[in-house]
Amino acid sequence: MTPSAAERNRPRWQSEDPVLGWVGAICLASLAFFLRRWHLGTPHQFSFDETYYAKDAWSLLNFGYVRGYVEDADKTILNGNVMGLWQDGPSMIVHPEVGKWLIAGGIKVFGMDPAGWRMASAIVGALMVLLMCRFVRRVTGSTVLGLVAGLLLSVDGLQLVLSRLALLDIFLAFFLLCGVHCVVADRQWLRDRLASGEEHSRWLGWWRPWLLAGGVSFGLACGTKWSALYTLAVFGLLVWLWSAGARRAFGQRRPLLRSIVLDGIPAFLALVGVALVTYVASWTGWLMHADAYEVAFSNTQYTTYGGGEAWPTAQCPSPPSADCVPGEPDADGLGEVAQSLRSLWSYHQDVFTFHSHFLNDSTHVYASKPSTWLVMGRPVGVDAQTDIQPGSQGCEAPSGSTCIRQVLLIGNPVVWWGGCLAMVASLLLWVGARDWRHGVAVVGLASTWLPWFLHDDRPIFFFYAITSLPFMVLSVALAMGHLIGASDVPTRRRTFGVVVAGSYTVLALVAFAWFWPIWTDELLTKSEWDARIWFQRWI
Repeated sequence: MTPSAAERNRPRWQSEDPVLGWVGAICLASLAFFLRRWHLGTPHQFSFDETYYAKDAWSLLNFGYVRGYVEDADKTILNGNVMGLWQDGPSMIVHPEVGKWLIAGGIKVFGMDPAGWRMASAIVGALMVLLMCRFVRRVTGSTVLGLVAGLLLSVDGLQLVLSRLALLDIFLAFFLLCGVHCVVADRQWLRDRLASGEEHSRWLGWWRPWLLAGGVSFGLACGTKWSALYTLAVFGLLVWLWSAGARRAFGQRRPLLRSIVLDGIPAFLALVGVALVTYVASWTGWLMHADAYEVAFSNTQYTTYGGGEAWPTAQCPSPPSADCVPGEPDADGLGEVAQSLRSLWSYHQDVFTFHSHFLNDSTHVYASKPSTWLVMGRPVGVDAQTDIQPGSQGCEAPSGSTCIRQVLLIGNPVVWWGGCLAMVASLLLWVGARDWRHGVAVVGLASTWLPWFLHDDRPIFFFYAITSLPFMVLSVALAMGHLIGASDVPTRRRTFGVVVAGSYTVLALVAFAWFWPIWTDELLTKSEWDARIWFQRWI
């Protein structure tokens, strides 16, 4: 029987065994969760910026909005007491709330202790491995390459450590990867519909379910950190370019015009519009307590910086009436909702002012330039216990030496340095061979990495590059696919490709085992620690 047009154009990934793909991905994610859950409460302290996010999460969970706290609250919380530490007024937080709500979910189930406030990160980090397997399988059409990509992500140190800390970046990376996955799935969905010759294919742009899911994902990413806006913008543009290319490939007249009218407008609403609604909805707790924020922050240093004015929703009329109290609602019903939204906009202006003007003169010992991130020029020390004497805490160092415990935010060198080389090949193959798959890797890296060069005059850190890591892993997987080749290439070449790809994967596993102690606070002698710190800048 002659195959139909839809069957001839069906992506190869649809013809591979879905059970094997899902079972393998779930097994990898389960292993990743086990590794991230292992001694999750160690070190038993607030590590790095956990001191902000964990307490903010507890406050969101119990009050519905973030409140300030007393000095020395960390010590009291670590001793098991969380009561009597919270102030009545709201706290000025400078990142959106989605990530903190997820941390709050872990605290709700597992308690207000290090293991509890890190649990959400461990779960999302493992789910990111699962998503990586499915994403690369969809892009490459290979279940094996998808599983290899998931394995490489799971054995990366930066992804591992961020999955064991209550920071926001692992949530940001997960939602961004989910959004990009949805955009790629939409590309294939649209081309399948056009290939099938559906009668109403010209109107396909008005129903794009994968773009709707992508809008939710990007909205949650922006609701974690604003830096997700760059990736949303770039991949939104790519959606339109892919639509135009698909219509041209299937012989439609005036494909560019059709893609603008029939695809561009509905795609913008599905992706950007849904992302905006999702983002605003993520601030529901803030909006429900907008009056408290109006009273506390309507005349802050951020609002009045550079001659700015107080929030318009918090001002009394001029001349003021006797019953007007700044910050109290002056409307009911929908009017109060509108006022709360205006106050939220003013709050966003304050937060933007904080990021753009109040951090420029700050310094941090672990700050680094984005030009060094992809080669891991300056990792971040999360925790370190030095000078542990022989006989203490099980230290078996020789006389005259000591032991060390450390948590270092640094990647797997094999994954990152190999990813840099693969990304060069992806750029050449995207530009030269016009291979859209490599375009996903290059555009993903560019949208998550290059914008930080605009902000390198203030303290920024290597672990922000966690959002770039999935695209580097994708590039590695694509390079492996090229080396191995299709099933009809000469056996000798396929054997060579399998040996190279397999050797690289084994090296990544060996490096993972080697660096595991400095990612997980394991006890090392000074000489063992020195053997893992390859460069002076890693200290």
